Amino acid sequence: MDDIDAMFTDMLQEMDLLTQSLAAEVPEYQPAPESSQEINISIGFTDLNASLNELEDNDLDALMADLVADLNATEEKFASERVTVKDPMPPPPPVSVHVPTAHFTPAAPTAPAALPPSQPKAELTRLPSNTSGFTSNTSLPPPPPSNSKLSTEEIEEQMKADKIKLALEKLKEAKVKKLIVKVQMTDGSAKTLMVDERQTVRDVLDNLFEKTHCDGNVDWCVCETNPELQTERGFEDHENLVEPLSAWVRDSENKVIFQERKDKYEVFKNPQNFYLWKKDKKSLKDMKDKDKELLLEENFCGPSVIVPDLEGILHLKEEGKKSWKPRYFLLRASGLYYLPKGKNKASKDMVCLVQFDNMNVYYCNEYKGRYKAPTDHCFILKHPQIQKESQYIKYLCCDDEWTMHLWVTGIRIAKYGKALYENYKTAMRKGSSLSSVWTNRSLQPSPTTSTASTPSPTPKGPSIPSAACS
Repeated sequence: MDDIDAMFTDMLQEMDLLTQSLAAEVPEYQPAPESSQEINISIGFTDLNASLNELEDNDLDALMADLVADLNATEEKFASERVTVKDPMPPPPPVSVHVPTAHFTPAAPTAPAALPPSQPKAELTRLPSNTSGFTSNTSLPPPPPSNSKLSTEEIEEQMKADKIKLALEKLKEAKVKKLIVKVQMTDGSAKTLMVDERQTVRDVLDNLFEKTHCDGNVDWCVCETNPELQTERGFEDHENLVEPLSAWVRDSENKVIFQERKDKYEVFKNPQNFYLWKKDKKSLKDMKDKDKELLLEENFCGPSVIVPDLEGILHLKEEGKKSWKPRYFLLRASGLYYLPKGKNKASKDMVCLVQFDNMNVYYCNEYKGRYKAPTDHCFILKHPQIQKESQYIKYLCCDDEWTMHLWVTGIRIAKYGKALYENYKTAMRKGSSLSSVWTNRSLQPSPTTSTASTPSPTPKGPSIPSAACS
């Protein structure tokens, strides 16, 4: 009988432990360690205040509206979650235990341990990256001091200064993924943009078209230059601009440039030069538009994109030296391969120089003088985080400029695939739409009080055939 009492007591204790384990336990929130390094939120400026001052009024107002909207959304979310946390979880259903018939007095069950008091939900939920650090007492910029002696211009300047001050405080607190970017123009001027982490390079191009009133043809490109490495690269239209710019080191001399690059979509204008490059150049030059469309459809509209079958001699820079060795290279969808010295042209003897997953291709400037390259037609392959000389950079040199463009374009196709073709079709569609808008504006009569009319851009070049594929 004593054994049965002991067994039943143990069973009840296990039930108590089970009941306590089923109860909702409130995990204690562990605050994320704060980074000691201040987040860089401006590109092309040495001072954040200067970057905010360069913003146009509508961009500054949009920044303020976004920050206030984020604050209101966070407060509403917290309010709804506090209501939810007030309703405790229902207790678990009682567990019925069948006990064999016996004459004994069961021991009284021990009371379940008291649950810890529920904590406010605000301490449980990690704040989103674009709202963390906000406090509920954040207010709109204060009105300018009431002084009848202040002129209208002084009042406007004071209001803008208050907006900038509040925006600066909010940006530092919220650690938002917004960058204030200074974009250099080819004429030496500059435009200041506020770029959100959700914006693609295509969105930034549309913004620049609106600000500069340029023609919007497919050759316009947002590029980055790195004076430290003497490199430049055109951002692809589907890339998120904030991501590569965030890889720049603080006080970097890198620049963002808005310019036309004929090589950006040359492969879609004249695909025969890249896919039939081994044939006679004269016959390729006279190819009809219909044949170009068929070639694009064959290589870009299938289940997977076909990479140009490039092969030939390129000069490879030896690691840690200023000497270059000629190697036989082949381009494949999986990466760039070369044939070691003394080996036959067999696939088993090919060595993979680099794969394209985490690498970008960059054009180089004046490497003949800097690294004793055979020519100035060089390109490199590196991770976007590498911003200075490194052993992990692959240096390649071509005999002429066209060969360099051929390999760089082939690598872009191997890396980005069908996304590159989708970017081109989007650029064609938006470019045609923008040209129509500017044409309609130029046909409208200007008001008599106007002394100058808005310049009407002129579309450049003939219409380009585009294969239709889904």
